[in-house]
Amino acid sequence: MDEELNVTYLTLDGHVEVSKYRYLYFMTFLLVYVLILCSNCTVVYLIWKKTDLHEPMYVFIAALLLNSVLLSTNIYPKLLLDFLSDTQVISHQACLLQYSLIYLLGSSEFLLLATMAYDRYVSICKPLHYQSIMRRTTVCVFLAAAWLLPACQQAGLSTLSAQQKLCSFTLKFIFCNNSIYQLFCVTSRAITVVGLFILLNVVIVPVIFIVFTYTRILLICYRSSADVRRKAAHTCLPHLLVLSNYFCLFMYEVITVRLNYEFPKTARLIMSLQLVLYNPLFNPFIYGLKMKKIHKHLKRLFCQDKVTRC
Repeated sequence: MDEELNVTYLTLDGHVEVSKYRYLYFMTFLLVYVLILCSNCTVVYLIWKKTDLHEPMYVFIAALLLNSVLLSTNIYPKLLLDFLSDTQVISHQACLLQYSLIYLLGSSEFLLLATMAYDRYVSICKPLHYQSIMRRTTVCVFLAAAWLLPACQQAGLSTLSAQQKLCSFTLKFIFCNNSIYQLFCVTSRAITVVGLFILLNVVIVPVIFIVFTYTRILLICYRSSADVRRKAAHTCLPHLLVLSNYFCLFMYEVITVRLNYEFPKTARLIMSLQLVLYNPLFNPFIYGLKMKKIHKHLKRLFCQDKVTRC
């Protein structure tokens, strides 16, 4: 590459023996991507179509699954193209866009999980006031904030990143994440401060809020009847599973990149994929199997006139 091309394009150097296993990689990840689209969109369709699922809890679940579809679509098509290409490169502008969307949608996931935790808290701890608190307007405000707040913050961070001069043009990952900071000629203090601020208010604060609300729910359930405890388990357990998995993977990705820790290439590839594999792939199955109303409609959808036998 000549100098101008180096300035324009970045090399994605996180692939492992892609020339040898390109078709295996391509077919595997194509299957995964199709499965993510089909499973998530099926549950979203049911929540949109069935009137008995037009409740705040299910609306938030649909938003969470839609968020997973957007996150996957931001990564998988480019990843599939790279598997079939002789060189794995991406333009600097496209890399900034991909990295911005990853953290925008990743932050939105935490905020959506926080709204779901609040919804469960009101439902279980203040059932008599649930209808007056969780009105349609409240739900719309929560959903708008979950996407707009990270979007505004990430736009500012991306603007600062776009102004930085690059002295390196090789990323050690298969997609653009905050490892792009390692390409800058000079470490930007402004980017570090803004990044920490965003991490605090769209990841750490929501997680603390979620832990607090579920602690309150557990205390209430401990003093309540077995029926209340069973209801809480059915509605809260899926959220806790999703949160614990996503938080661990997200923090691994943020911390290891920031610390510039050198993992073996294969280990780095595997861990990088977890963030865009586990939750988008397993969320619809977790909610589809654990949430009784959704499970009931899934059975009817796929079994139709054989519902009784299924």
